[in-house]
Amino acid sequence: MKKIDALIIGAGPTGLFCAHQLGLIGLNCEIVDNLDKIGGQCIELYPDKPIYDIPAVPECTGKQLTDNLIEQIKPFNINFHLNERVEVVKKINDKWIVKTNKDKEFETPNIIIAGGVGSFEPRKFSPKECEKYENKSLYYSIKDKTIFDGKTVTIFGGGDSALDWAIELSNKSKVNLVHRRDEFTAAQLSVDKIKELEKLGKIKIFTKNQLNSVKGEKNIESITIKHDDESLKEIQTNYVLGFFGLIMKLGPIVDWGLNIDKKTIEVNTENFETNQKGIFAIGDICTYPGKLKLILSGFHEGALAARGCFKYARPDEKLRFEFTTTSKAAQERLGIKK
Repeated sequence: MKKIDALIIGAGPTGLFCAHQLGLIGLNCEIVDNLDKIGGQCIELYPDKPIYDIPAVPECTGKQLTDNLIEQIKPFNINFHLNERVEVVKKINDKWIVKTNKDKEFETPNIIIAGGVGSFEPRKFSPKECEKYENKSLYYSIKDKTIFDGKTVTIFGGGDSALDWAIELSNKSKVNLVHRRDEFTAAQLSVDKIKELEKLGKIKIFTKNQLNSVKGEKNIESITIKHDDESLKEIQTNYVLGFFGLIMKLGPIVDWGLNIDKKTIEVNTENFETNQKGIFAIGDICTYPGKLKLILSGFHEGALAARGCFKYARPDEKLRFEFTTTSKAAQERLGIKK
């Protein structure tokens, strides 16, 4: 059994930055994630999608953000346990005993749940024949946008992901955008942009339509979409992308005695602790009045949760808040020489 100051569940941006904040105040941690790579949703769902709301970073991709966060925590030599899932959490005296599905055990006074929306999988197309094209010419997330260069791509969905990718891919691909309603749910700026691109002939928009069938030998060659009025239209396309949101599954977390509201965990806003002493929740998985689901918000939550962990990990010490520019201890932990 490994004894640590904190265990972080989730290796997305929020969990990574929280690990950095723990390291700065002298606490060690390890990170468990059920994905096979570091980065969470940023890597799994949109590694190439531009992100515009990171302070002082005008634009970066999910991969770039992840790589920078990994670089930032290098001084702390944090161990990652990927492709692994926390199965059992129980309290003995003042410590949490955590066991994973690979029989690893941790003893820690602090657990930080930074699991985004929990275990997740994309909502899929209803026609059964779509399954044989998955990860060949039909995708629910984009990991390498260059495969679409010079090709015809048909995107289904009306939310932010669908419109963001329609805009992005229209630079180098022919794009069809299909949505089952007239109205889009994406940000108005994106809606205005796709309508502008439609006028320029860079995007074709088909509303009140859904996927009816798919044709092709090994890869998709054409699809048929069905309008609300029952009329059918065949579209030649090389790729099909579906962005219908995620099916969220909290998994074993539901059995940990936490206050859960609509698949999110209730926390306070002082240090983002749950109703269970020593268990914190940060990022998209937590909820509180005024909650914003932004990476920026997750960073703030992680910083305060890390400091909330200190009193349980070092009950006989007092945490003094210092800036990294003035704290010699923090500079030493970061390997900064002056």
